[in-house]
Amino acid sequence: MVTTTFTRETQLEVSLPEANSAQAASQEQQRIDILINAEGQYSVNGKVLVNNQVETLRRAVIELAGENRQLPYVIIADAQTPHQAVVYAMDVAGQLGFSQLRITTQESAAPVYEDSEESP
Repeated sequence: MVTTTFTRETQLEVSLPEANSAQAASQEQQRIDILINAEGQYSVNGKVLVNNQVETLRRAVIELAGENRQLPYVIIADAQTPHQAVVYAMDVAGQLGFSQLRITTQESAAPVYEDSEESP
């Protein structure tokens, strides 16, 4: 029996600012990635936050970005993430003045069962 899981990612870009190629390459290397798992737990650029509080997320973003609000702000949410957790991440971006916001969702498909007489 062979099983596998497929993941399909969907991305929505909210803002498309104009920049020269050198500036765009530099900004793409530096960005704020907010990962939100299915339980609503936040990670900022790979560092898991101690809790799911909006103020904790806000402080982590400020610490990482400093005064630079031109960095791309990317929200990557699991398909099962509570809607409110994504809204909080968007609110933080708006409150802090980030102008380049991207939202990416990760949608997991059901496992595929091959050569099996029974299915779940």
